[in-house]
Parts: sequence; C-alpha cells; structure tokens
Amino acid sequence: MYCLSGHPTLPCNVLKFKSTTIMLDCGLDTTSVLQFLPLPLVHSPRLSKLPGWVSKDSTINIEKELKVCAGRVFVDSQPEFCLPEKELLDLSTIDVILISNYHCMMALPYITEHTGFTGTVYATEPTLQIGRLLMEELVNFMERVPKAQSATCWKNKEIQRLLPSPLKDAVEVSTWKRCYSIQDVNSALSKVQLVGYSQKVELFGAVQVTPLSSGYSLGSSNWIIQSHYEKVSYVSGSSLLTTHPQPMDQSALKNSDVLILTGLTQMPTANPDGMLGDFCSNLAMTIRAGGNVLVPCYSSGVIYDLLECLYQFIENANLGSTPFYFISPVANSSLEFSQIFAEWLCHNKQSKVYLPEPPFPHAELIQTNKLKHYPSIHGDFSSEFRQPCVVFTGHPSLRFGDVVHFMELWGKSSLNTIIFTEPDFSYLDALAPYQPLAMKCVYCPIDTRLNFHQVSKLLKEVQPLHVVCPEQYTQPPPAQSHRSDLMLELQPPPMPYCRCSVLGLPFRRRWERIQLLPELAKSLVPSEIKPGISVATVSAVLQSKDNKHTLQPVPKPPPLPPSKKRKRVVEEPPELLAPKPLLSGAVPLEAFLAMLHKHGITEVKVEETAEGHILHLQAEDTLIQLEEDGTHIVCDDNEPLRTTLRDLVLRFLMKL
Repeated sequence: MYCLSGHPTLPCNVLKFKSTTIMLDCGLDTTSVLQFLPLPLVHSPRLSKLPGWVSKDSTINIEKELKVCAGRVFVDSQPEFCLPEKELLDLSTIDVILISNYHCMMALPYITEHTGFTGTVYATEPTLQIGRLLMEELVNFMERVPKAQSATCWKNKEIQRLLPSPLKDAVEVSTWKRCYSIQDVNSALSKVQLVGYSQKVELFGAVQVTPLSSGYSLGSSNWIIQSHYEKVSYVSGSSLLTTHPQPMDQSALKNSDVLILTGLTQMPTANPDGMLGDFCSNLAMTIRAGGNVLVPCYSSGVIYDLLECLYQFIENANLGSTPFYFISPVANSSLEFSQIFAEWLCHNKQSKVYLPEPPFPHAELIQTNKLKHYPSIHGDFSSEFRQPCVVFTGHPSLRFGDVVHFMELWGKSSLNTIIFTEPDFSYLDALAPYQPLAMKCVYCPIDTRLNFHQVSKLLKEVQPLHVVCPEQYTQPPPAQSHRSDLMLELQPPPMPYCRCSVLGLPFRRRWERIQLLPELAKSLVPSEIKPGISVATVSAVLQSKDNKHTLQPVPKPPPLPPSKKRKRVVEEPPELLAPKPLLSGAVPLEAFLAMLHKHGITEVKVEETAEGHILHLQAEDTLIQLEEDGTHIVCDDNEPLRTTLRDLVLRFLMKL
C-alpha cells in the first residue's frame, strides 16, 4: 500500500493487490489555502493597502508576493491546493479508483487528466452528482475573481526556510497547484462508472470490489476488495449516528485479513448533538439582539442537517420572520438533489417519498419563503436582501466565495456572529486575515464520523486480523497528549502510515482457485487411500486467462492423413506416454526386515538418520535408504537384486 496523502480525513492511498493497482480515494488537502489572502468579490481597500513582508536583514525581497496582515504573513496570489503525492509511483498504471464519498474525490481531475490515467473510477450516483457540484462551485469561486499575479518565489526551498511560521512549516509547497478548469472536471467525471450498494464489480477476473453503505453522507461507501481467499476492507468516512443517509453496513466487514481505516472524526471531543444545540441557541441570541449570523459551509452535507434542525427550532424560538439565505453557485441543484436520491436515504426519509412528501424539511422552508437560495450576492439577492438574517455560504476556509464579502461587510459590528460548523479548518487560522474583528465567533464543529470509542467497538465486532491507519490515530492529539482514549489501542497494534510511506501488508497469498472442466472430471478414477479419503491423479493442461485458471483435458494428437510418400520420421507427433503411477504410503522397518529375511537376506545393519533409516546389506554390498518421502536403492552391477529389492519395497506402497 502506497500512501499519497498525509491528511487522515482527505485520504489518497494506492493498493497493489493480485496484479491490480487500485487507488482508494483522492482527497484534496485544501488546508493549504489558509496561507493565502482572501479573494474579495468587490475591491477591498483594506486588503489592497496591506504592506509587503520584508525579512529583518532585507536580504529577501518578495514583498509583491507576501503581505503582512494582523501580524501574520500571507501569500498574495490565487489560492493553491496541496495535491496527493505524484512521484511515489507511476499514476498511469492505476487500473481503478474507488471513491468513498464526495469530499474524498476533489483531487480527481488532477489525477485522471494529467498523469496518463486510463482506468475507471467507481462511485455511487449521489457521490458523483454532489461531487460534481462541489467541484463546479470551487471552479466558479476561483474563476469569478481571477488574480493577475501568481506567486512562485516564496516556494523556493532556500527562501521558504527563512520565512516566518506558519509559511516556513508548510509541507510539499512545490507540489501545490492552482484550481483545475471546468473542462478538467467534466473530463474526469466522464470516467466515473456508477455502482450501487452491495453491487459486486469484477476487476480483470482477479479481484472483486463491493461498495457498502458507510452512513456518513448521501451515497458514501466503504469498500470490500477481495479475491477467493483474501479480503481487504477499506473503511473511510463512516458514521453510526442517525442522520439522513442510509445506516452503516457493518456485517460485511467481518473476516477481513486487513482493514484500512481512515476518515475518523476530526473532533473526537465534540458531540454532534450538543454542537447542534449550541448552533441553534447562538443563532437565536444573535437574531434577537438584532445581529446577523454567517455560517461558512459546504453546499452539501451538514447543511441539510442544519436546515432540518433549524426547521424544528425556528417555530419554537419565534424566529419565523427571520430570512434564511443559502448562497452558492450550486445552491439550487444541491437542495434539489437531496430530495431526489430517495433510495440513498435512511428508512424514515425514504418512506416520506412515497406519501408523497419531501424527505427533507428544507423543501417546505423554500415553499414558505423562509429559506431563499441564490447563485451569488449579485443580482436578485442584493435587491431582496434584508437584515437581520442568517446566511449559509462558502467557502468554509474564508479565502474565497461569497463568504469573503460578508466578512468584510459584517466583521466590524459586535452584534453579528459567525458560526463555524465545518471541522476541516482551524477557525483561528481562517479568521487570521480579517483581524482585528469585532463580530462574535462561535465554534460548533459538527463531525458525525466515527470517534475512537465507536471505532474500537466496531473493530471488536468485525475482528480484522490487521488494521492499517494514519499515524495520527496511533497517538493522542498534540493538544491533548494525556488523552489516551483519543487514539487506537489494538492487539496486534495497528500499522501506521504517513505521506509517502509504502507498507507491505501482512498477508501472504498461498492459494488460487482452479476450475476443472466437466469432461476432464469425468475421466478421473479416484482410489481410496484411507477410509473416506479418495485421491485421483490428473494429467491436464492448465489454461490461465484473465486471471481465471482452468484445467482442460490433454489434447489428443490429430490422426495422420494417409499419404503415399513416406514422410521423414521426425514429423510424427510425439507419443503421449501413460503417466507413471504415483506411490504413497510408508515402508515399515520391522516388516521390511522380516520380508528381506524371508528372501534370504539376513546380514542387515540398520543405521538411524535424521530423515529415516539406512539399511546396509553387507553380503550384497548394497544400501537401502528409507526416508519419509523417498526410498533409494544403491546397488552396483547387480540388476536382478535391485529389481527384487524394488518389488519388495513396492509391496508396502499403494499405487495411484
């Protein structure tokens, strides 16, 4: 297994298994954008007047690239992403990519479009469609506000070493890339083949892959990768909580040789239900005080749960007249998709579809005009916008998207509140370029993925022989080094990996399944060697094609056509000799000596060896070695004696 990403919740691993090369997810590490200045939608005098950074001894002059804001240094350029490692192995050799959820496919265009990849990508339909929305949104955010200059000098290793933190500590900056284009997105997604839960997909006859519901998001999957005798489970981004997706399928993970575990919660100490409660109460407090609430979020996923929670809360808290705005280039599609993927929803949401009732309450919020959605802040929104209000918009990093505009608009008033619900970014780092900030900040990260307690219980139930996981899970978080409950403690200990590590997985392939053709099976003649055990010898041709192995009868030589002229002897087909019989059994020493005695061989000296016995027939100057898996008769120039001894040995053995 090759690990191409160091981020445990945005994995990218490659598994080489039975002559197939399988990529497991291709997450895009977007935390790199926190090193860049925000992209404002309208000209920002504040950002444009920031001073350039100059090193203390003025030896480095890249003030055009780096700006100082509130005591921190940021790159003034189009934000860039940290890509999965491309140098560790040749990505054009990848046969298939298995996607577990729409957050873990954001690097797909970088991998399918620019590496010579010619394989297939497998994903469920909601994963493909919502993944498409998130990619389109990202491209839209970037292309709406293009930056003229591109900063490259600061990435030079010599220069980066001298920069202040956190720029100095940023990893793999040379591999950071700007966002892909919409053409790349369309081309990458055209390579996706749709699969359903529990659907078995054969890869070249060598292995079978099967997606299982993981309970985390619409269409999210864990994957089983198995051959006839080995089984690898890939568990990524799973949840046991009762939210909108189908519940997690655990039983199929049993009897795995290796379980690759990734995508656990990023907030092991935060309870999602408690966080939802905090979210609602902070929102209500701000609205009652006449302030606005800003929720930086992705356009799919947790937002469905937030809207559902608010739906029940609005009436009780008398917030019925407060407008809720959802602003995203893909807002409309996202809200509609969540209503049409009925078969991917949990049971009680599925049953609503047949009533017919929309499975999510946000449909009703839209009908009653409580929730309005817009592609951007330009156009209709600006004429219909009224305050105080609640705005859901992207991007959660606060570096691009409409959220940048609201930060500039509302940041100076302490009546307003920003509530962070996405756990992917440190909220302090996200807010850094907006300091000093008067608006209140509330951190309610909602991460429904498995926590350490749940995953330990799950592993006890499914009992894999070995667990492979990111090294971050094998030690407590740095900020809480005393919390040994926030790590995986297993027997045998899990095998950790980090970016660029290559692991040999601890199972050996020993068996292959071979089919016997019926006509060959008919010709076999079993003979009983022990009560209840029969054995037959097989002479056959082994055909291996598409990783399937078949035993076929040996072809008979074609009859020679009658010809007048005699052909040269060489051209006659070789005769197929009947196979020699196979011998089985053991030669018992005492009985054999008695038999030799009977045949007049009396002077026998017996010597014990590690493998068996050596019999020295002194008068005949002959040796007989009796070993467990063979008998040797060493006899010079006495063929009649050798034949007699051979026949005596054969009396004790069975012939097949």
